[in-house]
Amino acid sequence: MFSEAAREQPAHTVTVSIRDAQHSGADRAWIRERYPEYVEDLSRTSTNARRSPAGLFPPTGEFGESRTQLPAAWFADGNSHPLIILQDERPVGFALVSRPSRARFAHSPREQVDYKMAEFFIVREGRRRGVGRDAARLIFNRFAGRWQITEFQQNQAAVAFWRSIVSEYTGGRYREAVLYGEVHQFFTSRHAGAR
Repeated sequence: MFSEAAREQPAHTVTVSIRDAQHSGADRAWIRERYPEYVEDLSRTSTNARRSPAGLFPPTGEFGESRTQLPAAWFADGNSHPLIILQDERPVGFALVSRPSRARFAHSPREQVDYKMAEFFIVREGRRRGVGRDAARLIFNRFAGRWQITEFQQNQAAVAFWRSIVSEYTGGRYREAVLYGEVHQFFTSRHAGAR
């Protein structure tokens, strides 16, 4: 049985923050170490993920075929913003925000975006605590502009997660499209002070 004092104490509040991982060797190493767990999670719902003799790899054609090549490319690409997601100052996830090439969207002005959530990952033990939701809000506020979020249509948990976050963040003012087995949300974010 709990004492009265224990019932009156507020629950521990989780503090979520993000930091730029671009110039931190420790953050780069943390992402490299967690990347296989991320790819393993994706492989459960992606028809593009495949196994090779050396292990599980992401879809081909992005930056290479090894686990270490893809995260390493994030740090070499001037259009990429690798971020560490922190819970109470401890790393619990990562995100990669990318700035797409304008040329890719020249044929469709309606689809032009400033930022894409290229990757987003929270370690298993950090999930279902609001960390991902809070981190997404921080990221959207930090990178104000036109956004695109993409999930594999088969990954219903990811689709529900992003629909909920984007709908809440935008007050329901976003557009969604399903194309080639992927769900895309398009919306505009503003800096926290401009809301």
